[in-house]
Amino acid sequence: MRREINLSGGEITLLKTMGLSGTPTPGKELVKRIGEMETAEFLDALNGLISVGYVLSNKVTIGSMEDVERTFFRVNASYARDLRDAITPGRRREHDRSRRRRRRS
Repeated sequence: MRREINLSGGEITLLKTMGLSGTPTPGKELVKRIGEMETAEFLDALNGLISVGYVLSNKVTIGSMEDVERTFFRVNASYARDLRDAITPGRRREHDRSRRRRRRS
């Protein structure tokens, strides 16, 4: 069953930075890789992904950049495929079309 996931630009940036493989990413590394994203937007997007369950962390509340740097993050494996489709929506449409063609033939 496919889940419909809608992501903001900040959330997509975070997920691409972490990667969808499920390997833990240290918070210090995440902060280094994120680039010029504003702190408030970064924390809001990260807390949103954690609250929905798309991202797992070893801390419950992330309120500051110091909290982020002391935390490990990883993408929840049960959502990885759906998140990959949400990040690249054109890929999903092409895949769905090819499936429909096979069924009609």
